Amino acid sequence: MDVLMHLLGQTTPTGGSASPFSWFPFALLLGVMVFLLLNGRSQRNREKREKENMHARMAKNDRVLTIGGIIGTVMSVKDNEVVVKVDETTNTKMTFIKTAIQRILTDDQPATAEKR
Repeated sequence: MDVLMHLLGQTTPTGGSASPFSWFPFALLLGVMVFLLLNGRSQRNREKREKENMHARMAKNDRVLTIGGIIGTVMSVKDNEVVVKVDETTNTKMTFIKTAIQRILTDDQPATAEKR
Protein backbone atom coordinates (compact mmCIF):
# COMPACT_ATOMS: atom_id res chain seq x y z
CA MET A 1 0.00 0.00 0.00
CA ASP A 2 2.91 2.33 0.77
CA VAL A 3 4.22 1.81 -2.76
CA LEU A 4 0.85 2.81 -4.25
CA MET A 5 0.69 5.91 -2.08
CA HIS A 6 4.25 6.77 -3.12
CA LEU A 7 3.36 6.41 -6.81
CA LEU A 8 0.40 8.71 -6.29
CA GLY A 9 2.64 11.23 -4.61
CA GLN A 10 0.95 10.96 -1.22
CA THR A 11 3.92 9.90 0.88
CA THR A 12 7.53 9.00 0.55
CA PRO A 13 8.63 5.40 1.18
CA THR A 14 9.77 6.48 4.64
CA GLY A 15 6.27 7.69 5.51
CA GLY A 16 6.88 11.44 5.29
CA SER A 17 4.85 13.84 3.24
CA ALA A 18 5.49 14.15 -0.47
CA SER A 19 7.32 16.97 -2.17
CA PRO A 20 5.16 19.76 -3.62
CA PHE A 21 6.69 18.93 -7.02
CA SER A 22 5.28 15.40 -6.99
CA TRP A 23 2.01 16.71 -8.44
CA PHE A 24 3.78 18.55 -11.27
CA PRO A 25 3.50 15.70 -13.85
CA PHE A 26 -0.21 15.35 -13.13
CA ALA A 27 -0.77 19.10 -13.41
CA LEU A 28 1.21 19.19 -16.64
CA LEU A 29 -0.81 16.31 -18.07
CA LEU A 30 -4.06 18.00 -17.05
CA GLY A 31 -2.92 21.26 -18.66
CA VAL A 32 -2.06 19.50 -21.93
CA MET A 33 -5.44 17.73 -21.97
CA VAL A 34 -7.33 21.00 -21.41
CA PHE A 35 -5.32 22.71 -24.15
CA LEU A 36 -6.05 19.91 -26.64
CA LEU A 37 -9.73 19.93 -25.74
CA LEU A 38 -10.08 23.68 -26.21
CA ASN A 39 -8.00 23.66 -29.40
CA GLY A 40 -10.19 20.92 -30.91
CA ARG A 41 -13.35 22.82 -30.02
CA SER A 42 -12.11 26.03 -31.64
CA GLN A 43 -11.14 24.14 -34.79
CA ARG A 44 -14.62 22.55 -35.03
CA ASN A 45 -16.21 26.00 -34.60
CA ARG A 46 -13.97 27.43 -37.33
CA GLU A 47 -14.90 24.58 -39.71
CA LYS A 48 -18.59 25.10 -38.93
CA ARG A 49 -18.33 28.84 -39.72
CA GLU A 50 -16.49 28.11 -42.99
CA LYS A 51 -19.19 25.62 -44.02
CA GLU A 52 -21.95 28.12 -43.18
CA ASN A 53 -20.17 30.80 -45.22
CA MET A 54 -19.87 28.41 -48.15
CA HIS A 55 -23.58 27.62 -48.01
CA ALA A 56 -24.41 31.34 -47.83
CA ARG A 57 -22.35 32.23 -50.91
CA MET A 58 -23.57 29.31 -53.03
CA ALA A 59 -25.14 30.63 -56.24
CA LYS A 60 -26.59 29.53 -59.56
CA ASN A 61 -24.11 27.88 -61.98
CA ASP A 62 -21.68 26.84 -59.20
CA ARG A 63 -20.29 23.31 -59.57
CA VAL A 64 -20.78 21.46 -56.29
CA LEU A 65 -19.92 18.15 -54.67
CA THR A 66 -22.47 16.59 -52.33
CA ILE A 67 -21.65 14.49 -49.28
CA GLY A 68 -22.89 11.49 -51.29
CA GLY A 69 -20.32 12.11 -54.02
CA ILE A 70 -22.69 13.58 -56.61
CA ILE A 71 -21.21 16.33 -58.75
CA GLY A 72 -23.49 18.79 -60.44
CA THR A 73 -24.34 22.39 -61.26
CA VAL A 74 -26.52 24.53 -59.03
CA MET A 75 -29.73 25.55 -60.79
CA SER A 76 -31.40 27.39 -57.91
CA VAL A 77 -30.89 28.12 -54.23
CA LYS A 78 -33.84 28.55 -51.89
CA ASP A 79 -33.99 28.96 -48.10
CA ASN A 80 -32.70 25.52 -47.17
CA GLU A 81 -32.82 23.74 -50.54
CA VAL A 82 -30.50 23.55 -53.52
CA VAL A 83 -31.57 22.23 -56.92
CA VAL A 84 -28.62 20.61 -58.70
CA LYS A 85 -28.49 19.50 -62.33
CA VAL A 86 -26.59 16.22 -62.37
CA ASP A 87 -26.91 15.22 -66.05
CA GLU A 88 -26.80 17.59 -69.01
CA THR A 89 -28.07 15.13 -71.63
CA THR A 90 -31.28 14.14 -69.82
CA ASN A 91 -31.61 17.40 -67.87
CA THR A 92 -31.80 15.43 -64.62
CA LYS A 93 -32.14 17.61 -61.53
CA MET A 94 -32.01 16.68 -57.87
CA THR A 95 -33.03 18.68 -54.81
CA PHE A 96 -30.75 18.66 -51.75
CA ILE A 97 -30.75 20.44 -48.43
CA LYS A 98 -27.89 22.94 -48.16
CA THR A 99 -26.04 20.90 -45.57
CA ALA A 100 -25.74 18.04 -48.08
CA ILE A 101 -23.37 20.17 -50.17
CA GLN A 102 -19.82 19.29 -49.12
CA ARG A 103 -18.02 21.94 -51.14
CA ILE A 104 -18.12 24.23 -54.12
CA LEU A 105 -15.78 23.09 -56.87
CA THR A 106 -13.65 25.57 -58.73
CA ASP A 107 -11.56 25.10 -61.85
CA ASP A 108 -8.36 24.64 -59.85
CA GLN A 109 -9.83 22.04 -57.43
CA PRO A 110 -10.11 18.36 -58.35
CA ALA A 111 -13.53 16.76 -58.01
CA THR A 112 -12.30 14.11 -55.57
CA ALA A 113 -13.76 14.01 -52.08
CA GLU A 114 -11.70 15.14 -49.09
CA LYS A 115 -10.06 12.40 -47.06
CA ARG A 116 -10.32 12.65 -43.28
